[in-house]
Amino acid sequence: MEPERLRRRLSSAFRLRGLLLRPDALKYLTEAFQSISEVELDDAIENVIDAVEKQPLSSNMTEQSTVETAVQECSRAPDETTENVFNIIGAFDIPRYIYNAERKKFLPLSMTDLPAPSLFGTARDKAELFRERYSILRQRTHRHELFTPSPIVAHPDDSKSKFQLKTVETLLGNTARVGEVIVLGMITQLKEGKYFLEDPTGVVQLDLSKAQFHSGLYTESCFVLAEGWYEDEVFHVNAFGFPPTEPSATTRAFYGNINFFGGPSSSSVKASAKLKQLEEENEDAMFVFLSDVWLDQAEVLEKLHMMFSGYSSAPPTCFFFCGNFSSAPYGKNQIQSLKGSLKALADIICEHPSIHKSSRFVFVPGPEDPGPGSILPRPPLAENITQEFRQLVPFSVFTTNPCRIQYCTQEIIIFREDLVNKMCRNCVRFPSSNMDIPNHVICEDHFVPGPPDPAPALRQPRVLGLRLLPEGLSRARRARRGG
Repeated sequence: MEPERLRRRLSSAFRLRGLLLRPDALKYLTEAFQSISEVELDDAIENVIDAVEKQPLSSNMTEQSTVETAVQECSRAPDETTENVFNIIGAFDIPRYIYNAERKKFLPLSMTDLPAPSLFGTARDKAELFRERYSILRQRTHRHELFTPSPIVAHPDDSKSKFQLKTVETLLGNTARVGEVIVLGMITQLKEGKYFLEDPTGVVQLDLSKAQFHSGLYTESCFVLAEGWYEDEVFHVNAFGFPPTEPSATTRAFYGNINFFGGPSSSSVKASAKLKQLEEENEDAMFVFLSDVWLDQAEVLEKLHMMFSGYSSAPPTCFFFCGNFSSAPYGKNQIQSLKGSLKALADIICEHPSIHKSSRFVFVPGPEDPGPGSILPRPPLAENITQEFRQLVPFSVFTTNPCRIQYCTQEIIIFREDLVNKMCRNCVRFPSSNMDIPNHVICEDHFVPGPPDPAPALRQPRVLGLRLLPEGLSRARRARRGG
């Protein structure tokens, strides 16, 4: 392509993304893209601009050093070695992205003026946690086909089938009756026995006397779509529902290949053709999940020995053990007893060489295992407890609760918590079936969407959030003992 024409295309592409090129930067890019065919040029320019936007920019004027770094990053071969096939991602290793309304995209926390996350959150952090959840759910709802206005209305009835979200502020600004409105907000109980709907614009009292609830677990501090009419400073709810879910492919179509999930890859593993090929070549890969594994019980160890014997001929890719790991969770000898129990498990694993050499072992602590109280997310079991086990079983990982698993292009989240009992303490309406709990977590984009008192959590928005719908969500819970 002629240099002058290439310069115009480069300048135009950068301007469309709100960036300007300095003359030396434009000259460098013109020389760098001279050998690229016209068919691949647009994709190459977009990749470089994406790499530029990942860097901390002080202004929209792009320097030569910035584009040099971007070109070098795009020139490197993608890091898709075997070590990226299987990754365990702890709750504290999840990348933090902040939505920038002006640029209409997510930016890394390092590119914003917000402080780094802290274990000792402030009141501002708590408010920001709910604001971020509201923002994500509102964007997701607006993208749903029922709330997206058609660009061309072929028939008058088509426009009537679409819904429009209103804010609480819109209701409060009316003195007359407002009918047939839908509001996205959080259920709160600001006064004893009286429920309110809250969003960033305000709060309005609810009348639930005639409300019909869609299937689900409705608790305080959960976000809902409320449909009804407003009059005399009261929102009379006719129906409650949860924000719609969204397939991860749809979300990525809007946000690109940002790696929200975490792991060593700089972009989403969904975009990796090599990992997809490896996944198809290993379609027999198997994961085994176990919860409430009481290692201090002889009967449990006997059953584990039987299980490993059955899997010896075809070792699974990974065994996931979720706590609690002791039948007696408290006492002065708990830690010493747990060390001995893990040693007994390691001896059983070593008796099965094929599993010991081929399989991985991941341990997720339960709510009554040794750790800092009941605050979520829970850190891994302490190293002084697991040291001997890790020496005997090298392919073992003790991780956080919750944690994330990336296998090839598959993304799985594991969470061990007795959610039902805790969330039902603050129920507005009890669930109609057991399947409501996983659906509730997905719709709310949060593992513990209820109030913080029954299940206290750190005031960090993303450690307990989903952001993207994973392929698997393993919600381990307490097992029923006996008949």
